[in-house]
Amino acid sequence: MNKAILLRTLTGALVTAAQLGAPAFAAMTPDEIKRLETTLTPVGAERTANKDNTIPAWSGKWQGAPAGTAFRPGEAYPDSHAAEKPVATITAQNMEQYRAHLSDGQLAMFKLYPATFRMTIYPSHRDFRYGDAIYKAIHDSAPKTQMTADANGLKEYPPTAPFPVPKNGLELMWNLRFSSAIAEEAAVYDQAVVYRDGKTAWGKWKYDIWSPVNNVGSDKRSPLIDRTFARVETELPLRERGNIIVSQSFWDREGSDTARTWQYNPGTRRVRQAPEFGFDQPLGPGGFRTVDDDRLFNGSGERYEWKIVGKKEIYIPYHNYKLADPAVKYAELLSANHPSPDYVRYELHRVWILEATLKQGFRHQYAKRVLYLDEDTWMAVLADNYDARGQLWRTNMQSSFYAYDIKRYYPAAAFYHDLVAGSYLADRLTNEGKPVRLNSSPQFNEAYFSPDSIRSAGH
Repeated sequence: MNKAILLRTLTGALVTAAQLGAPAFAAMTPDEIKRLETTLTPVGAERTANKDNTIPAWSGKWQGAPAGTAFRPGEAYPDSHAAEKPVATITAQNMEQYRAHLSDGQLAMFKLYPATFRMTIYPSHRDFRYGDAIYKAIHDSAPKTQMTADANGLKEYPPTAPFPVPKNGLELMWNLRFSSAIAEEAAVYDQAVVYRDGKTAWGKWKYDIWSPVNNVGSDKRSPLIDRTFARVETELPLRERGNIIVSQSFWDREGSDTARTWQYNPGTRRVRQAPEFGFDQPLGPGGFRTVDDDRLFNGSGERYEWKIVGKKEIYIPYHNYKLADPAVKYAELLSANHPSPDYVRYELHRVWILEATLKQGFRHQYAKRVLYLDEDTWMAVLADNYDARGQLWRTNMQSSFYAYDIKRYYPAAAFYHDLVAGSYLADRLTNEGKPVRLNSSPQFNEAYFSPDSIRSAGH
């Protein structure tokens, strides 16, 4: 074989191997960017209503608190739709007529709890806008955003929706990961596991997140712009009180070095790096959710193959101000089997369906995950998680509402239902504590999220 033929053969083999080994990561075209100003919203959702107008066209008429809604930062968020009446109630008895708009997890809940589980449906709304600076950042970054070769990092990314016109499952997964990242989030979240026998186990976390990239005013030349910092201190259960974790998640790196975590153990009074922290490590009271279950999926997607199944109209939790209302006490909210249906608002929205299948040779409690992403926010609102036998094991729900002060949607209370154990975890609860503080923690800095900081805090 002469050199020219040999070169063509080797080049062809290398190209084929590259095509088989990784997806193509092409930036958005000018025509696709133009769609963000015409047929799509600035974050990539369809502007039009559905056929029967049960999902309205996007108006984006409200940025911040709507007219007549009294709100001051630091207070609980008032319900912008408090006066509305339901348009339907779905129960186990009539669910068949709504089946086309229900997830597998919702159908399983009706089957498991036919006497108590119901879904109250309200009119759908698409009236809130994100901050204009976010829209501009998405538009400016769209032609340049790229994944690293191994898809574990990004280059030239905006503060949300790095791929407003996703072409594959990996791009959709990255939209999900950026969807609820807020520049500064400071809260004390209550947790509760409600067991089948009615007993409750409590947890409580002090939760601080600092993500400079999500502050559109941040200096893009800062060396901290490439990462998100987290600090979580356990207050309950008492046996874990004083445990502190700090972590840094890097957005632009390849390989496995995309996150670093340190843990302070009050029993030993030592800080240790925790490279094993993440993925399917059980977290919270009873171990009812995994580390990467936060906001239904959070963290590296490297253990899964990601596929876009399509889009569908689904009843999803939306504008869930009641779930964070201080007037709603936990004794009312945390009913047996599932949270009280009296406080969960559902609306019909278009969602992306994203499927994650565990890669060969990798380990995770969930062999398959099906995530439902709201088209207007890219947030995961429902998740169905399957075990190694292919059985639906856990079905989870992430509520949200529009946070007037930061002009974007915020992931509020979340519920993780174990369909085998017949129990559930309620997470990110604030009803009986102080409201969450968003983008109001200017004291956050690199030192606060360092291993040295938690070492001194523990003494």
